[in-house]
Amino acid sequence: MMTTSYVPGPDLGEAGARWLKASTERVREDEAALAALFPAAGRACGRGPIPGEPGWTVDQAVRAELLLALPSTGAPLGRTLFELYAHGDAAERLAVLKALPALAAGRALGDAGLPIVRDALRTNDARLVAAALGPYAAEHLPDHSYRQAVLKCVFIGVPLSAVAGLDRRADEELARMLADYAQERLMAGREVPPDVWPLVERHPAVLTKVRALLAEGHPHASA
Repeated sequence: MMTTSYVPGPDLGEAGARWLKASTERVREDEAALAALFPAAGRACGRGPIPGEPGWTVDQAVRAELLLALPSTGAPLGRTLFELYAHGDAAERLAVLKALPALAAGRALGDAGLPIVRDALRTNDARLVAAALGPYAAEHLPDHSYRQAVLKCVFIGVPLSAVAGLDRRADEELARMLADYAQERLMAGREVPPDVWPLVERHPAVLTKVRALLAEGHPHASA
């Protein structure tokens, strides 16, 4: 089975392993075969979690392997992925999003996967948003889009620990945006998610925007 550091190898039974081997061979020979095989992965191989791989299920990893068998690269690959994503259910969309880093490695995908990421970020499905902000988005999303995506996570309750590349890409402008958000929450007497504060505290000049509220003893402030 073809694997990468981005895609865990599911422990399949004999029947599932046979199905995956035959299916990847079909996809390599005829890319159009993926349209029928991709939705069938869960029924053929199972949908349970993969032990030791938090967030990954068997069907997601199997679908990622099918995508890695695609012969196309670059922009044509991006178009194929978007079609699968657009016509898939939530489980299939998650698989496409999670496979993007592996597909970008050596497949000349470049920015061709960004339409998928942007579509997922427009939803309010926390699972899709979290999956969209993996290593591929960390490498390819422009700064403004990345900041807005982080703020979206805060709004809909996606833990910032799920956002790839945050240590590297969190800049002063993102800290300012988060400080504005925190100030609005504090003034309304509402809690501020605790994972916001470490990003704000990296920039002392930005933190002064909320220090006055903190000094007033707001019960939901914890920076």
